[in-house]
Amino acid sequence: MQRKFRDYYTLTKPEVNLLILMTTSAGYYLASRGPFRFAGLVNTLVGTLLVASGTATLNQWMERGWDAKMRRTASRPLPAGRISAIEALGFGLLLSLAGGLYLALAVNTLAAILAVSTLLSYLLIYAPLKRKTPLCTLLGAVPGAMPTLIGWAGGSGRIEAQAWYLFAILFLWQFPHFLAIALMYREDYASAGVTWLTILSTG
Repeated sequence: MQRKFRDYYTLTKPEVNLLILMTTSAGYYLASRGPFRFAGLVNTLVGTLLVASGTATLNQWMERGWDAKMRRTASRPLPAGRISAIEALGFGLLLSLAGGLYLALAVNTLAAILAVSTLLSYLLIYAPLKRKTPLCTLLGAVPGAMPTLIGWAGGSGRIEAQAWYLFAILFLWQFPHFLAIALMYREDYASAGVTWLTILSTG
């Protein structure tokens, strides 16, 4: 049971979620007006965490076949067979729906819409394009920077011009991030058919 729990926890990609919560917190703090609402921050982070965890799980469910081909990901719960595809699908959907509803009810509708849009753009646009066009790197940076806007919406209930500056900083930061990953694991990604812009540009 403990191993199963650890595998479900691994599906949520906690190390990535930590960065997501940090950028969401920054957006919330900078958008806040008047007395700081700690409860509002917690609610925003909880809802965002649930959606992000669901996105990570569903992404691994979608890519379980390709993950099995790469040394870096072959030991993940799905390709290793420790969690079944149907279990991962149900878990991912539950987390995603819970997160979207939580944001809508405990924070505001705008934050919920932004979070769900992030999930959909990541799973339906970025993930499928990783094996079709190197432009996926550019497109993938959009959902990667969205937590700043979710946090801003949680703190103010709207998106202001300053929010886009924060979004732009995180958007641009992801390109050296992608490059570093592609350099480290370029053989693995090539074997799985990933065509990141960074992989092509580094040979």
